[in-house]
This record gives sequence, C-alpha cells and structure tokens, in this order.
Amino acid sequence: MDSSLFTLTLIFTALLAIHLMYVVINKIQPDKDYATIGVRIKTWWGMFFIFFLATLFNPVVSLLSLMALTFFALKEYFSMIKTRKADRRLFLWAYLAIPVQFYWIYIEWYGMFIVFIPLYVFLFLPLPRLINKGTVGFLRSVSSTQWGLMLMVFGLSHLAYFQFATPQYGAGLVLFLVVLTQLNDVVHHLASIYFGKRKVVPTANPNLTWEGFVCAFVVTTGVAYLIYPYLTPLDLTFGIFSGMLISLSGFFGSLTVSVLKRDLLIGDDEKFDALKKSYLSRVDSLTYTSPVFFHMIRYFFDFM
Repeated sequence: MDSSLFTLTLIFTALLAIHLMYVVINKIQPDKDYATIGVRIKTWWGMFFIFFLATLFNPVVSLLSLMALTFFALKEYFSMIKTRKADRRLFLWAYLAIPVQFYWIYIEWYGMFIVFIPLYVFLFLPLPRLINKGTVGFLRSVSSTQWGLMLMVFGLSHLAYFQFATPQYGAGLVLFLVVLTQLNDVVHHLASIYFGKRKVVPTANPNLTWEGFVCAFVVTTGVAYLIYPYLTPLDLTFGIFSGMLISLSGFFGSLTVSVLKRDLLIGDDEKFDALKKSYLSRVDSLTYTSPVFFHMIRYFFDFM
C-alpha cells in the first residue's frame, strides 16, 4: 500500500506540473491548437482518480468506474450513427451487454470474458433487429453496433481485467499502459503541430502525421525504458518492446476511430468538431492498446 501511494503521489505531482505547463503555454501561444492536449490531460486526471480509489479501496471501484466510461463512450458512438426507430431495441441490447461483460471480469471467468462480445453477442445481436423490423438498413445498423461494442466495450474492458488477473501487478501495469498511451497521443499531436508535414489521413484527422508518428514512437519507447522497472515486473526486453507495441497500436487506434467518425458524420462537420472533445477522443487509442498489451502480457508471462 505504501509503495502504491508513493507512486500515486509522484503521478499526481507530475500531472499537476503538466497541467500548469499546458495552461501557461496555451496563453503564451494562443495561435496554436492545444485543444487535443487539454482533452488528454482531463483523461489523465480521470484515470488518476479511478486508480486512486482502487488503491484506497479495492479493484471493484475501478471496475465500476471503467464500466461507466465504456457506457458513455458507447453512448457517444451511437450518437454519431444515423438511426431508425427499428434500431432502438438493438442499442438497448448493446447497452445491456456492458454489465454482463464486466460481470465476467468480476467473477474472473476469462473464457467467457474473451468470447462473449466477439462470439455470442455477434451471433445474437441481430435478433432484435430481425423480428418484425424489416430488412432496410439491416447490415449497416447491426455491423456498426457490433463495431461499437468491440471497440468501446470489449477493448476498454481489458483495462478492468488487469487488477483481477494479477492483483499484485495489475494497478501498475494499467498505469504503465495509460501513461504511455496518453503520452504517445500528446507527443504525436505536438510534433504534428510544430513540424508535421505529411498527413496520414488528411480528410479524417489532420493532426495525424508521419513525423508525429516517428517522434511519438521514439519518445514512448524511451519513456517505457525509464518507467517499466517501477510500474511493472517486466524485464528490459519486454519493457522496451511494450513501449513500441503501445505506440504502434495507439497510432492505429487513433487512426481507426478518426476514420470511423468521419465516415459516420459525412456532411455534419459541426457535430464532428464537437466530438473532438468527447469521450471517444479521449479513449480512441486505449481501445487498441488495452487488448493488445493485455494479451501480450498474458501470452508471455505466467503471473497473468
């Protein structure tokens, strides 16, 4: 407990310093767009609060907080979809899948946790859309709903499973994952602002550039090397490899969600701009880094 509180104190101090730097730089350079960084900092404070409660009490508090996070992320995802009345029951079933998915985590039934949404929800989700609802728009509504469940619920739910899979190291591993994921996003954004020229997908997200990707990859890998001995039980090889893996998967997460949002909101630029400060923009990278990092640890190490 003492070491955990010491780690949380250090993280709190670092967050406070970063937040103050953001406020100062934002005033000094008002012509630069630092809105994305502000969103990331808010995410850091939210995650810190979750882990602080989990450290003081138990992992169930963290599980409930993350369950609420997945609910709001899925809710905002559904708000982007052009729906019909026939889709409402489908969305209700999707929301009901959230507590069930987190229940498997609570009872530590890994086998059901890993197949519930990809297999059983995938097979039975179309039923409420099929019964007396016609066939118009069937494929789009069902597939887009399953996409949302896979990203916002299945992907993010891995964050909650760490502390149940390995109570001794779970909190540290999640902190390691979240810090590197958010750092990767911020460095990518800053590098793209100052010297990014070659955009990856200019029509979906102009803040994603190849120069930003390279800078973020190098910085994230370097920071992983510095902090892995304090937050994880990993060795040197996997400490560095984890940083590389998190940076790469975080990039694909941001890229995928950016293109997904642009596709769903074609012709609605006002709503697209509003969603830049939404839950989706805060957790887009985590939807990819969480399952990738989790399964890498589980595959190579016995403590998971």
